[in-house]
Order: sequence, then C-alpha cells, then structure tokens
Amino acid sequence: MSNKRDTSRDGFKNKLQTFALTNFSGVWKLLQSNDSLKRKINKTLINNAIYAVPTRPYPFSLMTMEPGFSGNYTCWDSLTDRTYTGRHLPPDPAFNQDDNLPKLEDLAVLFRKKDGQTIYSEKSTQLFPYWVQWFTDGFLRTDHTNKLKNTSNHHIDLSPVYGLNRKSTDMLRAHQGGKLKSQIINGEEYPPFFYANPEKGEIKAEFDGLYTPLNDETRLDPAKKAKLFAMGVERANVQIGYVMLNVLCLREHNRLCDLLAKHYSDWDDERLFQTARNILILLIMKIIVEEYINHITPYHFDFIVDPAAFTNEKWYRQNWMTLEFSLVYRWHSALPETLNYNGEQISMAETLWNNQMLIDRGLAALFEETCSQPGARIGLFNTAEFLIHTELASIELGRKAQLASYNDYREMCQFPRVTDFDQITANPDAQRELKRLYGDVDKIEFYVGLYAEDVRENSALSPLIGRLVGIDAFSQALTNPLMAENIFNEQTFSPIGWEVIQNTNTLSDLVHRNIPQTDKKYTVTFYRNH
Repeated sequence: MSNKRDTSRDGFKNKLQTFALTNFSGVWKLLQSNDSLKRKINKTLINNAIYAVPTRPYPFSLMTMEPGFSGNYTCWDSLTDRTYTGRHLPPDPAFNQDDNLPKLEDLAVLFRKKDGQTIYSEKSTQLFPYWVQWFTDGFLRTDHTNKLKNTSNHHIDLSPVYGLNRKSTDMLRAHQGGKLKSQIINGEEYPPFFYANPEKGEIKAEFDGLYTPLNDETRLDPAKKAKLFAMGVERANVQIGYVMLNVLCLREHNRLCDLLAKHYSDWDDERLFQTARNILILLIMKIIVEEYINHITPYHFDFIVDPAAFTNEKWYRQNWMTLEFSLVYRWHSALPETLNYNGEQISMAETLWNNQMLIDRGLAALFEETCSQPGARIGLFNTAEFLIHTELASIELGRKAQLASYNDYREMCQFPRVTDFDQITANPDAQRELKRLYGDVDKIEFYVGLYAEDVRENSALSPLIGRLVGIDAFSQALTNPLMAENIFNEQTFSPIGWEVIQNTNTLSDLVHRNIPQTDKKYTVTFYRNH
C-alpha cells in the first residue's frame, strides 16, 4: 500500500475549486477589499456549498424506522413531525445486514490511539472542540428515551444557556432588569448553584423540574455536585469547556440588559430579557459563520453573515436536523487525552463535572490557557480511551437507523465513489485495518468513512465532513428566524443592540468585555500560532 493518498477519486470539479480557493491569496485579499464584490462572492460560495446536495424538505425522517413503517417511503407525518430526527438518504436495510458488517466491538481498534499517543491538530487550539461540543448541543439533541427522536427546536437558540422551553427559561431568570439569575464568586459572575443538599442529591426548589440529571451527574461525589451550576440543559455542566462558554453567555446577557436599561429606561423586565436574548443568539451565530466556519476551511476567502442575500433561495426552508449531521459533529477525537491546567498536566477526564476548575482560575485565565494548547486532530486512532464507547455507540445508532454506506454519501455530496482504500487515506495502518475489517470499500459505514478520510491541508476537517458541515451549517444557521429579512434589523435588536452586533466580530471581543477589567490582553482564538 502506498504512503500517499490516491487522489484520482477526488473529482475534477472538487479539486479545481479547492485549488482556486487555497491559492492566490493576494487575489482573494484584493477581491475582499471591495464590499459589494465580497458579498457577491460570499453568496456564490455559500450557495455552491449548500446546493451540493438536494435541499430540504427531505423525503424521509427517522420516524419511518419506528415499528409499523417499512422505512422506505414518504408519509405526511414524517414530513411534518419534527420531534423525529431527519435524514438525507433513505434507509438501506440490505447494507445493514449483520453478516455484511464487522462486529461492533471489533471496530474499537480504528479509534483507539496507537501506543497511547495523541496526534495533535496543526491548526486548532483546544478552544475548537470545546466550542463545537457546546454550540451543537443546543440543536443536535438525541432523545434519551428514543434515539430516533430529538428534543430540540432545530435552531441555534442557545438552549444550553436559556433552557429548552419557557418553563425552564423562567426558572433561570431573575425576573428583574431582564437578567438571568447569577451569583458573584471571587469577584466574577457565575450561574447559581443547582443543588440545595449535594450529599442527598436534593435540588434547590427554585430549579425543581429544570432538567432530569444524567446518571453521571447523580453518581458524582458531593464536593463536585455542590459546584454544579443551574443552566439550561442536563449536559451543561458535563465538561469545563461547555461551562466556560455558558458562563460567558450568562455574563454577556446580563451585560446587555444593563446596556439596554441605560438607553431605554422605560423598558420592563420582559422586553429587556427578550431583546438581550435575541442579541446574544445573533452574536453567537455571527461568530459561528465569521470565525468558527472560517477557521475550519482551508480557504483564503472569509465568509460573512449576509442573510438578506439568501431569502429567495430554494434552500431557504424550515430547519430540520438530520442524523447524518449529528454524526458528522461527533468530534470525540478532537479532545486530547491530557491538557495543561494551572501548570500541571491532568487527564481530560478530570475536566468532567468539575466546575471548581473554572472558579479557581477565573474565566479569562482559563480561556487563555485553553487557547495556548492544541486540540487533537480529528480522525482515526486518536480518540481518548474514555470516549471509545461513545464512538461505538455512534456507529450502532447509524446501524439502527439503517444508514447507507460511506460511498453512497460520497456520491450524494458530489464526490466520486472510492474504489480502493488508499483513495480514503494515506495512512497505511488505517488502510490495512479498514481492509481487514470491511474487505471492500463499498462496505465501509458512513461514520467510519467520515473519520477515516485524511484532514485537508490547512483545514480542521476531512473533505466529506467539511462538505456536510458546510451544507447544514450554512443552510440551518442562515434560516434562523432572527435572520429573516423583516426581523434582521435595528427595530428587532434596538439601535444600541444593532450597534453591538455590528461591532462584535470575534469570541475574543465577547470574552474581553465580560472579565474583570485589566490592561492585560488575553489570547482567545481557534487558531494555533495565530
């Protein structure tokens, strides 16, 4: 087997587009210096990404996997009941026959690290996987009681901060000045604690019914449980990166409330809260497109938020998250096995349910520490041991949903079907294991194929993951109600809120206005060596 990947199945159009966008940096810089031209190119490139696959509505959802359905036809309920997760391609029961696929436990070798060594990303800091887990958990929410269903409204709505419904939101609100409930610790603002009696697992009465704690949370020792915050969803305390971003958003929401109250003294609590929430959701979506998306691509063109350009596009449809999109975003391998914390090397597992880490260091110092170390590279042979079972569970879910093959999804995304293992990856170990386990490239499963592909040069992602992320990220962010043509304006967000939106460009902007004031400039970035 060759140590170089065979690129013959990349597709001429794909290679030409990548070459053009990853070269001629001076030309791209010149083109982007003209605002009108930049917006036209932005529209063309985003449309090109989204139209790579058929647009919503999709003919199928996971509803048709329920008993009583044969799974391969369209019905009215599967087109309208969004409590079920969507799907891009119809089920393929023949492909998912047990005798056609390796035993689930045998696939662990594909994800387990070689000699326990982490392969680090050449592009991304540790902030990258922290951000991805946090923002996707608001809309890629598998129902714990039925994995064919979801518990989200399919929008980026910051449910980890505000809760999944109005009842939860009301529990988190101070009902004064539009603010969320908070407390001050060591001179910094945090959410209130969730438990009244950690030893007995008793939740504060004001948060009774906010969410049902996960099993991992119920088994925590009382010292960790005592520091868990009351936040929007059951997973909000799960990992320190998640908590950092939730705390940042709480502070920004409350800061916005003070700013709005200063300018609009006649506004009541409700209007202050609702407007601050709208502004914050829009700020996060702007950062998603203009910082996070631009980070993961290898292109010299920087995408911008310009929602009015897309209102008349045929893809401009109601959001509906798909299972494929959920599996595309399971970047467990991006979390390294260990990290530096306060000058010491600790295991990533120690960051789970451990809010004391943030309380002790403070938000600014922990952000800078996070951004001073690399994330891990997304791909095979790079998943921390404590997450191997999660990788296998993802493959199992794909089998339950009878997903089509990796090659079928390549074809759907306008990549030629691969015919040999060296067209997927240059890694000889990966080629060898894939051949041993699957025997034939046409038998490789969607989830495995996604992570078997080599990461593109100067990118955070492999080609198929990048394409699928682009399709759903653009087509389901830009259709957010707050970006609709009659809503995305100064009247919705207020003149001062609109000014905040226009003048906020990076996550660093958000962090620096929500930490104790100091002359120190902290490093907050997705990029290594930035």
